[in-house]
Amino acid sequence: MVTVNIGLLHYVLDHVYGAFVHRTKLSPQFFSRGWGGTKLEVLERIIKQLFPDAAGKNWPPTLIQPIWRTVWESRTACLREGIFRTPCDEQFLSALPPECHNARVAFLTPKGVPPQKMACVVHLAGTGDHTFERRLRLGGPLLKENIATMVLESPFYGQRRPMLQRGAKLLCVSDLLLLGSATIEEARSLLHWLDSEAGFGKMGVCGLSMGGVHAAMVGSLHPTPVATLPFLSPHSAVVAFCEGILKHATAWDTLREELAAQKAAMTLEEVRERMRNVLSLTDVTRFPIPKNPNAVIFVAATDDGYIPKHSVLELQKAWPGSEVRWVTGGHVSSFLLHNGEFRRAIVDGLNRLPWKEEILL
Repeated sequence: MVTVNIGLLHYVLDHVYGAFVHRTKLSPQFFSRGWGGTKLEVLERIIKQLFPDAAGKNWPPTLIQPIWRTVWESRTACLREGIFRTPCDEQFLSALPPECHNARVAFLTPKGVPPQKMACVVHLAGTGDHTFERRLRLGGPLLKENIATMVLESPFYGQRRPMLQRGAKLLCVSDLLLLGSATIEEARSLLHWLDSEAGFGKMGVCGLSMGGVHAAMVGSLHPTPVATLPFLSPHSAVVAFCEGILKHATAWDTLREELAAQKAAMTLEEVRERMRNVLSLTDVTRFPIPKNPNAVIFVAATDDGYIPKHSVLELQKAWPGSEVRWVTGGHVSSFLLHNGEFRRAIVDGLNRLPWKEEILL
């Protein structure tokens, strides 16, 4: 009798998928145009300056006023799409491609329920998630729990993708920092709008893979408690691009040649060390503990070929009171098979927050 190691099969599936998508010539590599030149240096300096402020306080989000149109409406639910100017400050805005300046959002809400009796979760995009559909399918069944879903289209994705970029393969390393910074500010402003303008009783933020990293950052930096729900997410982009499968999708030779033109010849390991230094800015363990860490639930996979277990556990250690839930599978199979567990985490995370009207009493 042959015994099959199911965990190994999930892990192998991740690597087979990664080899097909990232090691073939079907699509370009990440960062095929290099580091981003002086733009990267400016971004590094700005982000490093933010950390002392972040450690002591959370700067208030910028108030936005989305312009809405109704996509469809039924007896029980309504889907609207909105557009708003990204709230990034002028330094970041000047570095963003013009296609990224206007943000798009989908907003799925139950009907017949006052907003103060509803919760809403902002769903952030994982790598390659260019549309609203997958995240709307994740949030749709939660309407019966009086949980609305707001889906943000990421900068560099969908209709916000720069003209020369193919798919999700960012052209420069600086684009990764820009994508993250803009997503965080836009999500914080959406949560602020849900609270102050729309009057929702509870808020949360979730995301899968890269979207989970951004969700953790948003939950950390938001000035009021929100349910924070990172799914299949590392503690830092270093894990994805220097340890996980995406290291095979990175244009290391191009990055090495650019550095060698500035300095002496460099080894591949020296180039990767430079990448680790840059991406250390995305290390969520350096961010403040969220206002209510009990409402933080990480969902991780037992046999993830992209995200090693130690990365998830570092996050839990950095945020005492948070919870890690394990699902059986790899990165790809969990993404496909465990939406029920992701929804359960959303419901449970929100249930650990008080209703806003209870706080005011």
